[in-house]
Amino acid sequence: MVTPSRIALARKRRGMTLAQVSDRSGISLQSLSNYETGRTAPRSTTLNKLASALDFPAAFFQGPPLEELPADGISWRARSKTSPRVLDAARAAGTLGATLYTWIAESFRLPAVDVPSLGRPDPETAAAMVRTRWELGEAPAPNMVHLLEAHGVRVFSLDPDHAEVDAFAVWREGVPFVFLNTLKSAERGRFDAAHELGHLVMHGTEHACSGPEAERQANAFASAFLMPRASVLGHMPSGAHVDQIIHGKRIWKVSAMALTYRLHDLSLLTDWQYRSTCAELSRLGYRSAEPEGMAERETSQVLTKVFAALRTKGVKPSAVAAELGLTSEEMNRLLFGLTLTTVAGGGQQTAPIPTRHLSAVSSPPSTAACPPPSNSAHEFARP
Repeated sequence: MVTPSRIALARKRRGMTLAQVSDRSGISLQSLSNYETGRTAPRSTTLNKLASALDFPAAFFQGPPLEELPADGISWRARSKTSPRVLDAARAAGTLGATLYTWIAESFRLPAVDVPSLGRPDPETAAAMVRTRWELGEAPAPNMVHLLEAHGVRVFSLDPDHAEVDAFAVWREGVPFVFLNTLKSAERGRFDAAHELGHLVMHGTEHACSGPEAERQANAFASAFLMPRASVLGHMPSGAHVDQIIHGKRIWKVSAMALTYRLHDLSLLTDWQYRSTCAELSRLGYRSAEPEGMAERETSQVLTKVFAALRTKGVKPSAVAAELGLTSEEMNRLLFGLTLTTVAGGGQQTAPIPTRHLSAVSSPPSTAACPPPSNSAHEFARP
């Protein structure tokens, strides 16, 4: 049996139209339309052609129906500038990521979801409320990927080929997901993670909000969450010079531009000082990059520990990919920049990952098969 929704999902994941799939596979446009709507089903030889054209294993199309991430629950940051096909591809990738986490949750006890829905308070108040709930006080935020994971957010990377998609977040069946562009500087990655947290908190399914106003609110939330008012006022002088901003940004692990904006927002820089500082930082290369920034970007502990636990028992990531009907390359795209694990070849990505915040507290999974047994085998603790 072939599942029609999986054909449509695979096509969207590749950013292709029905006509393009037809040209590549040699299957008629009408037949492809019938397959996606379920009016007819492809024969095995036709399915193999379709699988080859879409670069998915034939087994992927024979799995159970997949429900795509809700389109109306995603606030795209640059929707008007990004083609709908690219956005559909990113959402389809997100659906595959959610499927992987469903598989992981069957064998590992993951942190419970603890992301409040705050009914649209102002961003500054929302950030303070989440900080209080998560017992962060006024201290600089720790590793943002670890922090999100510790409170039940499932974090994945976005396809490196779609760099124009900054990041996005979405709730699915009560579980929050965040997808991050891992090609940015580490500081901008932290801001993206806080920005998407703002969407989850202020613009969840109960309080939907999209468009420029939602983006402004999420930016304000991220700024307040990463750079608490009391902390900034305690460390930064009024009218700070560029060298003081470059030094100060290391306290909160944010970009120089983000700190400059926050200083202006807190009335520590006048309008003229703000414009002058931005111009000087731009001249120094801080608008498009982060000179002398963080040496390593923040990475996932949950995904790294999951695949490490599987590896110790002989279960390779490629076996997980095969279980889900994915290619090794597709799996890598979901993990890119977030783990030391690559699916094919056993190689490692860069950036060592500190492990002090997340620990396995019970016996590792069985080696009997992939997936491991469904009784919870691993538990991950909060920081």
